[in-house]
Amino acid sequence: MSALPLLPVIVGPTASGKTALSLALAEKLDGEIVSCDSVAVYQEMELGTAKPSREERARVRHHMIDVVPPNVEYTAGEYGRAARAAVQDIASRGKVPIVAGGTGLYLRALLDGFSPVPQRDESLRDRLRAAMERRGPAVLMRVLRRLDPAAASRIHENDHPKLIRAIEVSVLEGRPMSDAWQARSPSPLEGFRVVQMGLAPDRAALYERINARCAAMFTDGLVEETRGLVAKYGTDCRALGSLGYAEAQAVLRGEMTEAEAIAKAQTGHRNYSKRQGTWFRRDARVQWLHSFGGDAVDEALRLLAI
Repeated sequence: MSALPLLPVIVGPTASGKTALSLALAEKLDGEIVSCDSVAVYQEMELGTAKPSREERARVRHHMIDVVPPNVEYTAGEYGRAARAAVQDIASRGKVPIVAGGTGLYLRALLDGFSPVPQRDESLRDRLRAAMERRGPAVLMRVLRRLDPAAASRIHENDHPKLIRAIEVSVLEGRPMSDAWQARSPSPLEGFRVVQMGLAPDRAALYERINARCAAMFTDGLVEETRGLVAKYGTDCRALGSLGYAEAQAVLRGEMTEAEAIAKAQTGHRNYSKRQGTWFRRDARVQWLHSFGGDAVDEALRLLAI
């Protein structure tokens, strides 16, 4: 067995039980959890993020949750650097770092590293946002298809921040972002025995859980939470465009009923779960557990050779 310290990594679609499995492993292995979720990094956003509850965070120490206010843009590169520091810190104290989450780009930044790319250009970003307001959001995809067809094929047309970033890098580099990344060598995480485990429960059962989770978000007060966040940070706050919060804002604007918002959020989360599954299945390093996380503890321990 490798003498390197263990680093379990739990991935999978939303509502598949990543939190339950990470908590169980952390308690068995004397570990701490490093969240890998692009929405959980935002403070004050609770109901729509499916963060571990306050009670769960009291059971096991968590890292990379509530990192920045919702109006601060937080990139995958920033996450990767901070998450690596957290992993190193946990291991240095003799505990087992356990990474858990479903944001594939964040996990890539943590494990594989990112090729260095240009810093943000706020002037260019402002021009792109202004173009989007004048001509509609589809303009971003049209521009990116001209600059970098490969990146355009990987980014969802509604993911405006990623579209803007891809255009920005291509413009500043004078070549497609895809080429810029490939021309530089990323620095993978070293010094750990990484074991990646993916949760792949039955799809029908997963969709039932997704639907129930979305409905509970609204029942528990997502619209009112969103009202307070909009009052504090404004409607242009990027984080408030995420799934659940976008639909809650539509309710606040009178554009749909709460029932319609729930249905739309459920559809959005189900589609997102498909994209997550596609992303992680491309990585041959992931070993799949075909059940929900709470039912997969023993199988996970076998994979970890514990």
